[in-house]
Amino acid sequence: MCLANHSNNWAVLVDTSRFWFNYRHVANVLSIYRSVKRLGIPDSQIILMVADDMACNPRNPSPATVFNNADQQLNVYGDDVEVDFRGYEVTVENFVRLLTGRLPPDTPRSKQLLTDEGSNILIYLTGHGGDGFLKFQDSEEVTSQELADALEQMWQKRRYHEIFFMIDTCQASSMYEKFYSPNILAMASSLVGEDSLSHHVDPAIGVYIIDRYTFYALKFLENVKLKSRISMKSFLGVCPKQDCISTVGVRIDLFHRDLAKVPITDFFGSVRPVELTFDFLDISNTPL
Repeated sequence: MCLANHSNNWAVLVDTSRFWFNYRHVANVLSIYRSVKRLGIPDSQIILMVADDMACNPRNPSPATVFNNADQQLNVYGDDVEVDFRGYEVTVENFVRLLTGRLPPDTPRSKQLLTDEGSNILIYLTGHGGDGFLKFQDSEEVTSQELADALEQMWQKRRYHEIFFMIDTCQASSMYEKFYSPNILAMASSLVGEDSLSHHVDPAIGVYIIDRYTFYALKFLENVKLKSRISMKSFLGVCPKQDCISTVGVRIDLFHRDLAKVPITDFFGSVRPVELTFDFLDISNTPL
């Protein structure tokens, strides 16, 4: 069992859907991206994978923006979004290679997950899924077993300390059922046999702009501060059935800490180690 302390935080945030009618999936991932940046995780430790560029889509009535609410009060695209994998770079192969570190030697640093045994990693996925799979680009899929095996490779290679796995898709809990590696906490927007539903339409944009689970997760995170003591136990209740309509799934058997004592910033915030050094000046022979 690992100790509770960790030395650094990373986030892997993935939207797997293309096409304008999937606008909400881009808004989902950018909403989580905005939250982890606000709470201190730097872009150098965030891997953002976005399968389509909704901000520059010709159907977008407000170019260079992505909104997650009908009032258009919050542009989650912003001026400083750094997308690491975009468009057809968002593939199952690239995702699995990213997690496991099995990358070509000339891979840019921005496309590498440079974690170690002290890293707490938030993995967030959104897109279209089914029982035991998540679609990528409507052309391929990653299975729950492939994902579980990738996480086990990460553990064996000491690429993480703890993982919080978070997924917003239909039948989402099926994606964590095969996990068998230690120190993983998992949360899903729906159980097997359930759809994960959208929250609301923006009439000006003409499509659903965010999913229910991520909408309420973002609403919760907006009230979290960097030094907040809000716990992961509180976050796991973020979207009750009357709000989500689907049933949020949680898996805690692989995670060995008391969730009431785990600050939410252990995964959504940033740990920045500081090394203090003291240089003492010898003044014993210095004239006064």
